[in-house]
Amino acid sequence: MKSKQLKNIVPKLLLIVFIITPSISTIPVIAKNNPLPQNTRQIAFKRARSLDNGISVSWLEQTWNTKVWDETPLKTSGFELLRKLNIKTIRLPVAFEYFKDTGVPDEKVFTQIDEVLRQCKKYDFNLIIDFHYGKLTDNNFLTETPKIIALWLNLTKRFIRESHDKVFFELYNEPPPIDPKVWHDAAYNMVTAIRKVDKNRTLIIGASNFNSIYELSRMQRLADENIIYTFHFYEPFLFTHQGADWVGAQMATTGIPFPYNAATYPPMNPKVAGTWGENNYHQYLKDGNEQSIHDKLQIVKKWADKYYVPVICGEYGVYNKYADQDSRCRYIKAMRQNLKVVGIPGILWDYNSNFSIFNGEPSLENLPDCMKQAVGYNGSK
Repeated sequence: MKSKQLKNIVPKLLLIVFIITPSISTIPVIAKNNPLPQNTRQIAFKRARSLDNGISVSWLEQTWNTKVWDETPLKTSGFELLRKLNIKTIRLPVAFEYFKDTGVPDEKVFTQIDEVLRQCKKYDFNLIIDFHYGKLTDNNFLTETPKIIALWLNLTKRFIRESHDKVFFELYNEPPPIDPKVWHDAAYNMVTAIRKVDKNRTLIIGASNFNSIYELSRMQRLADENIIYTFHFYEPFLFTHQGADWVGAQMATTGIPFPYNAATYPPMNPKVAGTWGENNYHQYLKDGNEQSIHDKLQIVKKWADKYYVPVICGEYGVYNKYADQDSRCRYIKAMRQNLKVVGIPGILWDYNSNFSIFNGEPSLENLPDCMKQAVGYNGSK
């Protein structure tokens, strides 16, 4: 009797399994194909969002300025001004290696950073401490990387008790056009060394070739959950760096409007002929518009989505000596709006030097009306 019942039951069980199995196989295998974000990664995303509406303060990276120690561009009035403009983050570039090579004691440099941090805490700004003007190359990375690590270990220990939500380390500004693998390994070694001292500090890292969006799109993320990736955006370069003599003859054409306007587009400066600036001059018809900005930001967005990592635009702005005021305003506004559209926080370059958003010394009076509109200041604070 039992054996007969078993014979009747088995086919029914097999039928049930057959029916259920297809429905099980349609459930996505999340762990394999789309890993759930780690908690630390979520913290990095949250901190990245807090860095929006940032501005860099040109000062401690000015290796050409013999009076750098006699000047303090960020006085109390400056912090109050930035609060009124709804700035949330101050990025402080520092030429650490240059100062060490010229005999400036670390403590003298660190004391200046301490004071900026004190004011940032008073006025509730985030602070990004940025390693500027390193000397890393394909040929010297084995000796240069340990020097950079030693500096960061000193800073890490000094600021170990500072809020991980408010103080950030940008490990190396604009790595040069070196082998991407060399840079990837050097950056990973820096991160690994810092993690032995501080496991919770959010670090900021970009790609080689001067934080290029194109190099970032080819970069493989580092094996660390608490990193914000950065890129610099000065596209189209022909407009943002027009007349910049430190770039070379390729930027000699000035009076370039944004967006492109055939009626006001200037003739090409003869010095540009034969340089890569000549190609950029002819390409500006296609590149000099807001749509082009949007499309290039999508390159970064797609990469960030691919790896599910937070990114920020660590620098954007316009050299203000030759670009006309209205064009500068339109460009800054277009950048801010398109960064917002793709959900990427942005940091202006800069507060007080030749890319400044002000016409003269930083003040509300020297902020043009079109720039007030561009940066979202409505006068209510």
